[in-house]
Amino acid sequence: MLEGLPPNNAAHMISVVCPEERARAIADLIVEMFDPADAAASAFELEPQTRDWSTGEWIVEAYFGDEPNEDYVRSLVAAAGDEEIARRVVFSRVAEKDWIAASLEGLAPVRAGRFLVHGSHDRGAVRTNDVALEIEAALAFGTGHHGTTRGCLLMLDAILKQRRPYAILDVGTGTGVLAIAAAKALRHNVICGDIDPIAVEAARANAVLNGVAPWVRPVTAPGLEHPTLRHGAPYDLIFANILARPLRALAPSIARAASRGADVVLSGLLARDVPGVLAAYGAEGFTLARRIDLEGWATLLMRVGGGAPQPWRRR
Repeated sequence: MLEGLPPNNAAHMISVVCPEERARAIADLIVEMFDPADAAASAFELEPQTRDWSTGEWIVEAYFGDEPNEDYVRSLVAAAGDEEIARRVVFSRVAEKDWIAASLEGLAPVRAGRFLVHGSHDRGAVRTNDVALEIEAALAFGTGHHGTTRGCLLMLDAILKQRRPYAILDVGTGTGVLAIAAAKALRHNVICGDIDPIAVEAARANAVLNGVAPWVRPVTAPGLEHPTLRHGAPYDLIFANILARPLRALAPSIARAASRGADVVLSGLLARDVPGVLAAYGAEGFTLARRIDLEGWATLLMRVGGGAPQPWRRR
């Protein structure tokens, strides 16, 4: 499943069918090599009736705001797959309204513990005790359907069964799913930011839609480089659902912002990314307390010293 929608007004896309391992690697490399405001990629299994057994059972799709350089994209596909797969890449144009309609049809409700992520067309799926998060596909850069977001929600659900953090930060908030989930469950402020101003507007709109606008006020910021984010420290709970490279770079900043015994939830990681991220955070005094693997993606719960959770006191 694609993590959110393509870039705003996306009009270009590529697609290629290949084996699962190559598909995941290609999608991951495209996400790594393009700015998230300019491109989004997905890899998913084809329905049995549409599979071409001679080329593979999975398909990679990537969407771009501007027309991509064909030679460069094929070189990325060749690096993550092989030359034969690169030759099969199909470049095409797509109308934004067609994508939004297709996305709304495909977004079934997603449950992660007590949290339920849904669109307006699935409000009837909400149960009495659910913490319901309504996220509209037309605004989405993260809908809860991706394994990374769902892993973070499951980790949040587990944390809330042990204690109630008070100072919370969401780095790279995207549509604000995690910040909104924490605010709805705890009923107090969650500080969040994203490098992409369009994502920040989406998060702000979703906070209003979910009735938590007084508690969730996103800011545009790279990493923790914003006075609002810095002044909220120290944090009892920090989310960073981004990618391996920025996660490693942010390790010192996150360590400085974390309170003693804080829960730090990291995601956006393929299995091969985990050792490098553990090493970066280990250098800052963190150890792994828990790991969740979903759909090929890892979500990590880190704590200083890996100690048992401690109850937080309201400040």
